Amino acid sequence: MTIIPAAAAPSFDRAAAFPEVQSVRTWCRQGDWDSLARHFAQLQTPDAVYFTADVVAEVPGVMNLLGQVAEARPSAILPKLLIGARAIDMAWEARTGAQAQHVSREQFAEMHEFLRFGEERLLEVTAREPDNGAAWAMRITNARGLELGQAEARRRYDRLAKHHPHMFFAQTQLLQQLCPKWGGSWEAAFGFARQCTAAAPEGSINAKLITEVHLEYWLASRGAERAAYLHRPEVLQELADAARRSVLHPSFRPVYGWVGAHSGFACLFSLAGEHGRAAAHFRALGGLASTSPWSYLGDAAQEFVKHRDLALKVG
Repeated sequence: MTIIPAAAAPSFDRAAAFPEVQSVRTWCRQGDWDSLARHFAQLQTPDAVYFTADVVAEVPGVMNLLGQVAEARPSAILPKLLIGARAIDMAWEARTGAQAQHVSREQFAEMHEFLRFGEERLLEVTAREPDNGAAWAMRITNARGLELGQAEARRRYDRLAKHHPHMFFAQTQLLQQLCPKWGGSWEAAFGFARQCTAAAPEGSINAKLITEVHLEYWLASRGAERAAYLHRPEVLQELADAARRSVLHPSFRPVYGWVGAHSGFACLFSLAGEHGRAAAHFRALGGLASTSPWSYLGDAAQEFVKHRDLALKVG
């Protein structure tokens, strides 16, 4: 059993769960393209490629390296993929996390400029490699940011799913598009989350989509409805079934994204007052955490510690 000191701050650094993340960052800072390319070449799944591309995208100044490599190796796919990832990161930095009504016209214009720049590179990637799941997943994000609509986002996902029907990071991107805040509907969002959960192999993290869609509905609710929602028996049952099917299943393995999956279940059970159920997920996390979903509640570290310590006292 993992012993967690009370009030100990969690680590949100992905390198704490996956030490190779620190190597990727170092290669980016040092401009060591050959080591970076070798690392990508040995990744086994599109989710692993997507996760690692996102790590690269967060390194300040990495666009200089990617641009130099892309110019020197115009036929290479990887630099174009990573430029697309970095462009998405820069686009959302420009937009900020504010609600749409608080984002200026200039911020939206800068966001769209970055997304279009990245989309051009990713379009070439998917044209040359139709089975490049990471590129398609990024293009789903671009479809949302560029406001291309539900049909186009779904078309992109369907193209990806022909090759990778259970790619988690692609599914979580489309789920956002299917929510009402991006022009979708609750029927579509819940239907997609449930479909992906039922179809995915047991022990995979895809069932985290159930926590995401319930959290989105809870966040969109107000007053008495919000207070009661996560206490509904059918909601709790669906969350418990999803946890058993995924991160609590005997065949579960700590793949990229597992920290966020346990965090999602820990958060939802905590908000529902099911502290005993939440405790199992906090113990599995040890000293690790993901910023989402805790940042939706306020200061991520404070919220995590508050709910974790309460859960471990109870459970």
